[in-house]
Amino acid sequence: MSRSAVAYDVRVAEDPADREACFAVRKQVFVVEQGVPEDIEYDAYDAVAVHVLAVRDDGVPLGAGRLLYGEAAAGRTGGDPTVGALGRLAVGRQARGLGIGVALVRAIEDAARALGLAAVDLHAQTHALGFYERLGYAAYGPEFPDAGIPHRSMRRSL
Repeated sequence: MSRSAVAYDVRVAEDPADREACFAVRKQVFVVEQGVPEDIEYDAYDAVAVHVLAVRDDGVPLGAGRLLYGEAAAGRTGGDPTVGALGRLAVGRQARGLGIGVALVRAIEDAARALGLAAVDLHAQTHALGFYERLGYAAYGPEFPDAGIPHRSMRRSL
């Protein structure tokens, strides 16, 4: 099967196995590949976030992301209750370039709309700014470090 022909599904991770698959993708991408300390990769917001999972048809997890909203998002969105916070977007190395990141972002935006949110904020690693710009996000504010990696804030109105 060619890389472009990989069949996958993107869904809200509602059961414990799906959430664990999300955490496994995040560990591989952020902790192993990027060197983010494991004790800061996972936080209390994981318990209240909407998690999304991309999974290959044979059950192999390919990517994950999360949406914070309400009080959980307040620190990232300037306290605006109509803005959600997209975060922890990760696509496994073997699955990059297949459109999975786009599908995850769109699924998070759909979840935000379902919650009645008007916009989504995110903190993008600077190397990923172009990816998010192509999806309609606009950068604002100065560059800042997060886990030692340069980031910029971005927002998209829904």
